[in-house]
Amino acid sequence: MKRSALLLIFGTSLFSALIASYFTVQLIQREKLVPETDSELVAINNEHPEIPGFTPQLTKRTLPDLSASEDFVLASNRSQSSVVFIQTLSEYEYRTGSWLDWFFEPRNSQQIGSGSGVILSEDGYIVTNNHVIDNADRIQVVHGKRTYDAELIGTDPSTDLAVIKVNVSGLPPIAFGNSESVNVGEWVLAVGNPFNLTSTVTAGIVSAKGRNINILKDKFPIESFIQTDAAINPGNSGGALVNTEGKLVGINTAILSRTGTYAGYGFAVPSNIVKKVYEDIKRYGEVQKAFTGAEFIDINSELADKMELQNLSGVIVANVQRDGAAAKSNLEKGDVIRTINGKPIDSKAYLEEYIGNLYPGDELNLAVERDGKTIQKKLTLTNREGGTGIIKRAIYSSEWLGARFEAVSKVERDLLGIRNGIKVVDYKRTGPFAELGIPEGFIVTNINNTPIESPKEFADILERIQGRVIIAGIDKRGRKVYYPYRF
Repeated sequence: MKRSALLLIFGTSLFSALIASYFTVQLIQREKLVPETDSELVAINNEHPEIPGFTPQLTKRTLPDLSASEDFVLASNRSQSSVVFIQTLSEYEYRTGSWLDWFFEPRNSQQIGSGSGVILSEDGYIVTNNHVIDNADRIQVVHGKRTYDAELIGTDPSTDLAVIKVNVSGLPPIAFGNSESVNVGEWVLAVGNPFNLTSTVTAGIVSAKGRNINILKDKFPIESFIQTDAAINPGNSGGALVNTEGKLVGINTAILSRTGTYAGYGFAVPSNIVKKVYEDIKRYGEVQKAFTGAEFIDINSELADKMELQNLSGVIVANVQRDGAAAKSNLEKGDVIRTINGKPIDSKAYLEEYIGNLYPGDELNLAVERDGKTIQKKLTLTNREGGTGIIKRAIYSSEWLGARFEAVSKVERDLLGIRNGIKVVDYKRTGPFAELGIPEGFIVTNINNTPIESPKEFADILERIQGRVIIAGIDKRGRKVYYPYRF
């Protein structure tokens, strides 16, 4: 009997508690004393300003920026249709590296790659990363549900950019933004095809500008990347980095990661450089690079103390090339460049980006600090041959060898300390030249100790020579290398 009474009392108490809790919650929600979202916090603050702990200032700081989310939708809608999926196919001969290769024919293998690209014109011009299409024998572009074969128009390894074209009209080009006006902390979206997941959008902010991460192996790299924490993964390369207006501010190029996947650090080529590379390749077949004839290094505290510099702004002239633009302007090793055309120079990366937007023949007004005094210098930028005119790329093709070659520019010859040479542009993976094992980008200086002066001379010698051959030259890392072969 006592047990039944206790159960009755407990049940009645529990029921009463539930009823009281229900009416209490209803009262609180009706009076808006406990906000469920930050948006309700605004209503509370407006209706009950006297509630302790709730002030207008606090409300404004905690309210989510609804306009940002609206801008993301706008930017996505404006940019997604301008980003394409790129597939590449590369063919090469597979060799085991053992003595069995002497007795068996090499097997042909295929390598498939993918990346992203951005439509820049209605008639089919698309920009992507050079490393996306490098060594590709076939390039395909997927836009929407349609697939098109693409033609390689030109590349610029110094910025890791390439321009391809599909024979289609009426494509939706992206609008260019001004990468120079992009601010650190500004919202941006990365649009691309990570892990073959087409048309993917991620959001983040600009984490830094003018980043030099030493990933470009070109002899004249331009590294002044926009850093972002918008998620970028393999397959995003060549995709768009856009602002909240949906305008292109960069081409996603690299990530910094120990695992190969996104770790919070993504890097994009600024859109101002992209625009110049695209327009130059489309008009001239190659980028019209401007050279100063000097090499520069950043100023750090150690160098500043050693050189007795008062501040760390600017860059130091580390080397002056013979007969170059800097030498003609009487710049000297150890000079400190403080400003160019009145603009302060904060780093070598910014200097390279600034000059990367200029053309041969453009003049620079330099504020130079030398021996504690500031002097003014004028420097006229030159092209790769030391002149100021427009240069169009001349490539020699050998059908029999299945390879293409070009002359080495004066600027590059001076940098490498060679008098002559020709460069291997590319070759077919199954042609006679492929059997030599010489990589693309290799500079040939001699054949059997005979100097090579022109691409045609080199091709003619290989087409008629018999017996043992030693081809000597410079590899991409600046090392002297030779390749022996028997025809």
